[in-house]
Amino acid sequence: MRQSVLRSILFFILLGALSVGVAAQSEPKVGFLKRLDNKLAKHYFTSKYDSDYVARPHLRWLLRLMVNQTGDYIHAKGTIKDVWSKYDLHTKHKTTLSLEVNYCDLAISYSINPAKLKGNYDDYEFNFEYHAQKFSVDINYQRATSLKGNMKLGNFTHLEEDGILMKVFNVAGYYVFNNRKFSYPAALYQNYYQLRSAGSWLAGASYQGGSVKTTEELKERSPQAPEVRLRFTNIGIGGGYGYNFVFGKHAQWLLHLSAMPTFVVYKHNKLTVNDEEISDDRTSLNMIFNERASLVYHFSPRSFVGASFIMSNSVFDDTNVVIRQNKWMLRTFVGLRL
Repeated sequence: MRQSVLRSILFFILLGALSVGVAAQSEPKVGFLKRLDNKLAKHYFTSKYDSDYVARPHLRWLLRLMVNQTGDYIHAKGTIKDVWSKYDLHTKHKTTLSLEVNYCDLAISYSINPAKLKGNYDDYEFNFEYHAQKFSVDINYQRATSLKGNMKLGNFTHLEEDGILMKVFNVAGYYVFNNRKFSYPAALYQNYYQLRSAGSWLAGASYQGGSVKTTEELKERSPQAPEVRLRFTNIGIGGGYGYNFVFGKHAQWLLHLSAMPTFVVYKHNKLTVNDEEISDDRTSLNMIFNERASLVYHFSPRSFVGASFIMSNSVFDDTNVVIRQNKWMLRTFVGLRL
């Protein structure tokens, strides 16, 4: 009996010593986290915007529930040895549900694709957006086999899914000149408030590269189908204008519109049909257009709802090869600040 009591006393003494040791070891970690939080808060509330036009929300946490949909359209045509061909193709639309958690501009998000969970979507797509006070970037990569549509070449006129493999990489970068009064983050991230209407001239660059080609699956299904490969690489520079229009009794509404056309300064586009190849005219004038739009309504300083739209249009048109791509992303969202 005494031995049992003695063992119990020794056990609790040891447990207490371990607790003190763990507390002592964890104390520096708590201090580190506190210092980190202070630095994040200092960075969060330090703004170089004109406070009459742009302000920070006082609440550091931001939750956004989003529904995203993307799509891509490809149009191409050309003549090889007096044989004219035309291609009008589009990918299957991708729809995802996302939850974003943002604390002092550090954000993580989780997305699900219901169609992929059901086994009805096999394409891969990566989208990245970065919107800061002076600079803004959109990046998109897509690998798709869901392309379908019309291919007019001889007797072959229609394509089903798995007949075409497309790989496309798009990048658009912006510089905001009036960056003290005009805020891209207010329109597209909602981690700032645009208090008064303002606009800005933009400078930027665009890149688009990729390939579209027929697959072995198409050959197996339709041996008479031609072998087609379209390759394109284009770099453009240019400028545009963006405007944030604030309206409503208490400035609850924010409407953003911006466009940035870029002129292609380097291009390398080729269309190959059954080993016969033609290239574009290097001297023709081609362009890449980048457009953005958003509409946000604030119920209160804590909650809001809205939608945004981003689109990239390429126009490569000459006597040899015509290539046009329309890549778009539509997002609807509801947000809560805590």
